[in-house]
Amino acid sequence: MDRLKVSLPDIVGKGYRDYWMTDKRYVACKGSRGSKKSKTTALWLIVNIIKYPLANALCVRRYGNTLRDSCFSDLKWAMERLHVSEYFTCTVSPMEITYNPTGQKILFRGLDMGTKLTSISVPKGCLCWVWCEEAYELCEDDFNKLDMSIRGEIPDGYHKRIMLTFKPWSARSWLKARFFDNPDEDTFTKTTTWKCNEWLDESDRSIFLRMQAQNPRRYRIEGDGDWGIAEGQIYDKYRVEAFDVDEIRRISGIKSAFNLDFGFTDPNAFVCEMIDNAAMRIYVFDEWYATGVTNKVIAQQIKDMGYGGQHIICDSAEPKSIRELRDEGIYAEGSRKGADSVNHGIQLIQNYEIIIHPRCRNFSHEIENYCWKVDKDGRPTDVPEHEFSHGMDSMRYGVSKALLPDRFSFD
Repeated sequence: MDRLKVSLPDIVGKGYRDYWMTDKRYVACKGSRGSKKSKTTALWLIVNIIKYPLANALCVRRYGNTLRDSCFSDLKWAMERLHVSEYFTCTVSPMEITYNPTGQKILFRGLDMGTKLTSISVPKGCLCWVWCEEAYELCEDDFNKLDMSIRGEIPDGYHKRIMLTFKPWSARSWLKARFFDNPDEDTFTKTTTWKCNEWLDESDRSIFLRMQAQNPRRYRIEGDGDWGIAEGQIYDKYRVEAFDVDEIRRISGIKSAFNLDFGFTDPNAFVCEMIDNAAMRIYVFDEWYATGVTNKVIAQQIKDMGYGGQHIICDSAEPKSIRELRDEGIYAEGSRKGADSVNHGIQLIQNYEIIIHPRCRNFSHEIENYCWKVDKDGRPTDVPEHEFSHGMDSMRYGVSKALLPDRFSFD
């Protein structure tokens, strides 16, 4: 391999020296959009794969089909920027990157791919590093499994490192409590913003300045890298609590609801509830979120979960998808329609306490961030933000259908 001299400060830029140099096991970096946190992590991995010939890495996201356009793409960019692309082989089936001179691997896994992360192995050397991109998507149990995936001895002079990069959507996140509030001696934390990215041009910077003026809540997270505070939170009477589904099912008068919000780039959100009218409680007991899947796959998943015989209430704006589910043997029906059906459904659910089973982690993550949009003056509107609406919309379809009379109209 020919020697090529590069200047890392020139390539990486400023603002990340401490992040780059730390040898702590847990390296948690929250930051704004455009703050170089993902690009810097990709550069770090490529440089250190070359530097440590027995080290291998694993890149993880909640959804497997989001890896190609995030970690995988950023790592290919990093190779180009370091002028070392010719020494790597990148494949998408399976998705992996191989450093040709040594055979070292960078592997990629989505937590929805059914892979046992604790059993991942590499053909040469040891698994030293894990990159959790958009780590806010993960629950703490996911992280604990990842932590276990890089156990065992490593060569002298090597170190283990789990990097978590994310935008800090919620101050209620386990990431804040575990890493930022009381960091231990094995933890390094950092907050970065777009202001440390010297390669943004004026049009890029203007996006943040407009966001600061027009949407202060979003700017606090995506501009300043601060923890999100759920101002204008739509549902505030909820808690995560383990409960016995069969025991709840035996409550007199209990009603069940099974519902689906269609997506593709956004996740499909299939959510299951039981409604106790006497106690004014909604129990969310099961879920399935997935992106980039066909209606045939959705139908099979519903059957595999044991709900193939249930009445599934779906987004009425997707009649073609509803028909395709019916063709696959799913009893699917459109949700209630009307000019103000969203707000009527929200107001209905706001009367209830929502109890969320711990396994419904996507739903739990969404509900704590489900807020009203704000106008250019920072005042809340009566329109929910889209970002965390998928499971919320799904719940609204099913609960509204279960609770409102058949002849009810929103018009």
